[in-house]
Amino acid sequence: MMSRTTIHDVAAEAGVSVATVSKAVNGRYGVAEATVTRVLAAAERLGYESSLVASSMRSRRTGVVGVLVADFEPFSAEVLKGVGAALHGSGYDVLAYAGASRGAVGGWERRSLQRLSGTLIDAAILVTPTVLGATADIPVVAVDPHTGRADLPTVEADSRGGALEATRYLIELGHREVGFLAGREDLRSAGLREAGYRAALAEACIPFDTRLVEPGRYEQEAAREAAHRLLRAERRPTAVFAANDLSALALLEVAAELGIHVPDALSIVGFDDIPEASRRSVPLTTIRQPMGQLGAVAAELVAALMRGETLDQTHVILPTRLIPRATTAPPA
Repeated sequence: MMSRTTIHDVAAEAGVSVATVSKAVNGRYGVAEATVTRVLAAAERLGYESSLVASSMRSRRTGVVGVLVADFEPFSAEVLKGVGAALHGSGYDVLAYAGASRGAVGGWERRSLQRLSGTLIDAAILVTPTVLGATADIPVVAVDPHTGRADLPTVEADSRGGALEATRYLIELGHREVGFLAGREDLRSAGLREAGYRAALAEACIPFDTRLVEPGRYEQEAAREAAHRLLRAERRPTAVFAANDLSALALLEVAAELGIHVPDALSIVGFDDIPEASRRSVPLTTIRQPMGQLGAVAAELVAALMRGETLDQTHVILPTRLIPRATTAPPA
């Protein structure tokens, strides 16, 4: 394994003192232009990068925006891509940091901010934070927070509208027995998706039936167990709206295991449009929420705050849209 290039290596390569290297790479006065050129050339040849922590101690800035998540899963990964694309060429680096550990999910954003702010990052984007009361001395923007809008600037997709469109679509295909694989009870967006599902049933004068609702909790194993209960029930739905794509894909797998053909005997609609949704042998009909755009808008907001600007809008809701694919059809 190659050792990390140090400031001493650069000094030896350029034939100057460590103090001169420090001044040259940090743009401080007192070094001749020719010497600066020689030092920077030596640093580039050796692949030297000054320490972020050391730089922040000197200038109080690191040039890094942190994207803090509880865990890396499809949604946070797509948001991260959006942040990276929006900040490309801006002069800011992006640091991805997973803050939950040993199953202790609640409050992870507070711990992450305490560890990183002021030393490693100049601003933070929190993805699905559990707590919005986390204080920091740096600009912070939240994406899809558990509890919805608060004092922090927030960005989220139209969960209720997307769920309403998904359930309407199944009803318009002719389904009356429409099941629902619910999300996590602690997430506001999951509650909004259930509200959209219920609203579509009410529009069509279809009574809400708790026997057609199971908790998938956005987790593959929980969704599989819920799918078994739905599909083995005496009153089996002819269609199911799942609150996220991971749950919908788990439902698709269970249906195949039970010999239930999709979409002839069962229609399925998900929510998110993660990359895996379109790659299955039976591509998933889903509600596309603009995950990359969520990250991009969050990056624009946090960059504006870093410039000292006042935001015109502190809570942004982005539209969703239905992506029909092969898992939906009229009931047999």
